[in-house]
Amino acid sequence: MVGLDALFAGPWGPILIFALRICDVSLSVVRTLLAVRNARMLVPLIGFFEVLIWIFAAGSAIRNLESGWHVLAYAGGFASGNFVGLWMEEKLAFGLASVRIISKHAGVELAEALRALGFGVTEFGAQGRQGNVEVVYTVLRRRHIPEVLDEVNRWDPEAFVTVEEPRLIRRGVIFDPPRTRVALPFGGMPSRVARSLARQLGPRNHARR
Repeated sequence: MVGLDALFAGPWGPILIFALRICDVSLSVVRTLLAVRNARMLVPLIGFFEVLIWIFAAGSAIRNLESGWHVLAYAGGFASGNFVGLWMEEKLAFGLASVRIISKHAGVELAEALRALGFGVTEFGAQGRQGNVEVVYTVLRRRHIPEVLDEVNRWDPEAFVTVEEPRLIRRGVIFDPPRTRVALPFGGMPSRVARSLARQLGPRNHARR
C-alpha cells in the first residue's frame, strides 16, 4: 500500500483519481437508472464495483488535500463521470419503451410497416385539434427505437411522436420471430454448435403486445 500511496501522491495521482472518479460515477449513474427499471440482478453487482473504485479515489484525494490538482481531478472526474454514465446507459439501452405516434394521414400504412418488421402494433382513430388523426401505439425494446423512428420519418415526417418507459407490462408477449435457416459451410460441424450459430445469426427479438 505504501507504493500505491506514493503513486497517488506523485504527478500521476491527479490523472488516476480523475480516471477512477469517471469509472465510479458512471457506474453510479447506470446503477441508478437500472434501479428505476427494476434490474435486480445487475444493480447490486454494479454497486459493489462502484463502491470499491470510489474508496480508492476518495481516500487518495483526502490524503492529498493540500494539492489543488488532486482536488480538481476529483471534482472533474465526478462531472465527467455523469456525462459518461448517461452516454453508457443510452448505448446499452436496457428495458422496454412504449412509442405513441399520431399521424394525420399515414397511420394505417405506418402500422402495417411496423408489423412487417415484427413489432406488435395497436392502431385507432382519434380527434385532434385540426380534425381526425390516426394513433399508432407499440411496446418494444429500447434498442429498437431508432428503427421505429426511421419508419415514422419514412411515412410521415410531420407525425407527433412520444416515447415513454412503462413501469409494468402485463399480458404481453416477448416473442421470437421465425428463425431463418442458415446454410452453414461446414458439413461436419456438431449439431449443438450449428444450432448456436443459427441462433446468433437469426433475427433479433421484438416486443409484441
